Amino acid sequence: MRFADLDAVTLDAFGTLLTLIDPVPVLIESLRERGIEARAEQVTEGFAAEGEYYKSRSLEGRGEESLARLRLDCTGVFLRAAGIHLDPAEFVDAYIEALRFELLPGAAGAVASLRRRGLALAVVGNWDMTLPDHLAQLGLGDLPVVTSAAVGAAKPDPAPFHVALDPLGVEPARALHIGNEEADELGAKAAGMHFAWAPVSAALEGLE
Repeated sequence: MRFADLDAVTLDAFGTLLTLIDPVPVLIESLRERGIEARAEQVTEGFAAEGEYYKSRSLEGRGEESLARLRLDCTGVFLRAAGIHLDPAEFVDAYIEALRFELLPGAAGAVASLRRRGLALAVVGNWDMTLPDHLAQLGLGDLPVVTSAAVGAAKPDPAPFHVALDPLGVEPARALHIGNEEADELGAKAAGMHFAWAPVSAALEGLE
């Protein structure tokens, strides 16, 4: 497969375009402000448990009320897994504020390279309704975004890919998805698309 075989490229979000800035120091400080001394190990364990919980429930955060419920539930999972006795409602705002993202090295340049080639682009992520805001803050706000929350289905379901490609007017056989998880590969192939593993810069080198 070469660039000449493609009309569009879709990109996964987390782990492909952006990543999380280590939240552990911020969470430890937020807990200390509430009179709770927590070890890095227990905060890390709690955060890992919350990440797994969120993974299969991202599509639940599709509106303001459902997003608030999801965030509260995730905060509760974090606190329980970390062994911290605190009302989730008292910590949810601090927990969410600790989740800060940054672009992965080379991601911005790879997106610019794809644009120069005239390829249609979209982001397809298993994420709640806030993904477009995060991308906008990182300078990628002009990319079309399809989330599991908006579609009501998460990768590896092919539905998010079809929702992304339909407005672009691109047939799946002329589209490539770049991602970093098995759900990306399975979903893209189920939708009839090509697939390449992140990082994006390495995937593009394979198309030259």
